[in-house]
Amino acid sequence: MLKIASIKDNLVSRLLEREHRGEDLEPAVREIIKQVRDHGDAGVIAATKKFDQADLTASGLQVSEKEIEEAYAKVSPELLKSLRLARDRIQDFHARQRFQAWFQPSEEGDVVGQIYRPLERAGIYVPGGTAAYPSSVLMNALPAKVAGVKEIIMVTPPQPDGSVLPLVLVAAAESGVTKIFKAGGVQAVAALAYGTESIPKVDKIVGPGNIYVTIAKRLVFGLVDIDMLAGPSEIVVVADTSADPVLVAADLLSQAEHDTRAAAILVTPDADLAQSVQDEVEKQLAVLPRKEIATQSIENYGAAVVTGDIEEAIELANELAPEHLELYVQDPFSWLGKIRNAGAVFLGAYASEPVGDYFAGPNHVLPTGGTARFFSPLSVEDFLKRTSVIYTPGRALKQWGPHIVRLAEDEGLDAHARAIAKRLERL
Repeated sequence: MLKIASIKDNLVSRLLEREHRGEDLEPAVREIIKQVRDHGDAGVIAATKKFDQADLTASGLQVSEKEIEEAYAKVSPELLKSLRLARDRIQDFHARQRFQAWFQPSEEGDVVGQIYRPLERAGIYVPGGTAAYPSSVLMNALPAKVAGVKEIIMVTPPQPDGSVLPLVLVAAAESGVTKIFKAGGVQAVAALAYGTESIPKVDKIVGPGNIYVTIAKRLVFGLVDIDMLAGPSEIVVVADTSADPVLVAADLLSQAEHDTRAAAILVTPDADLAQSVQDEVEKQLAVLPRKEIATQSIENYGAAVVTGDIEEAIELANELAPEHLELYVQDPFSWLGKIRNAGAVFLGAYASEPVGDYFAGPNHVLPTGGTARFFSPLSVEDFLKRTSVIYTPGRALKQWGPHIVRLAEDEGLDAHARAIAKRLERL
């Protein structure tokens, strides 16, 4: 049952305390990484057989063009149309995130600036497990495509028969993915980080996974870049008396069905609404196909928190810094300016969180576990490198040189000072 609490209850401080850094799991993760690093494809194949019960060969690791063609044949025209509409909206949104190089000359004749270059090769991890996520293919691949990444390498766990779900393959083809490999879990992360005979080494790994995948990403960070350390999903709904309890309950359950450790939280000054949502959650849980998962999530990390007013509700939302924040209130735009910490903000009764998951355009790969205080959604910027540009003519160096020499000598870096002094001698 969804618990009802006041803002002063200890429950509130524990709502998003779901962090599990996995120190106890790290030795096992390190062992799988070592296996892949040392044995390449054979290490990936062995781990895939052990954890995904799929018996693959080296030649079968990569998804073939024939498999992709067969996948298209299995996807209905209506579903393909929906996928393509979502793709176009997501791509259009991310196209607006492109960065422009800039150069700034000064009166002394020097020029400084910044240029952007895409990564050469990006790896995207698409989860399997309790559900398949074609939408995650779009959200991870399209920003890389817009950024201009030449090679987009996708890894995803295979089914026990060695296949990949058709819509996942179609989403990859529609998003510009270059190669697809049947590998998931730690072994997939290790393969992307180190490279194998079949799977190319990448520059960056993006995409959410389970705790083992998260630990693996943390361990290979530095060898490659990563996007973020994602945890279980979460939603906070800030609602007032205008909110429909049926819709609020539906939105809470839309996250609770993800994972037993997902958090679904209502924050409202209306005690009657909290009670109505509690009742409605029970009704909707009874007919939910993923009832078992959602029930555990609601029992462990669900709550309806009653505050003194909307201002207090907004402040609590900022403290929680949720992945998804719904402002289900009258005139939600008037409250948007008070939101400091959230991965994505959904405004009004009809901006339900799944709109963002599938279709609105903004990325659904979002910071979790309160990390929206310092992390941002996945974007085109994640697939770009910034390079500084410096041009210094002689007349500028003549003016600045003595200052540079003085600073270098103060730091005890005489060779630095001499590199400038010798130039000044020639001016």
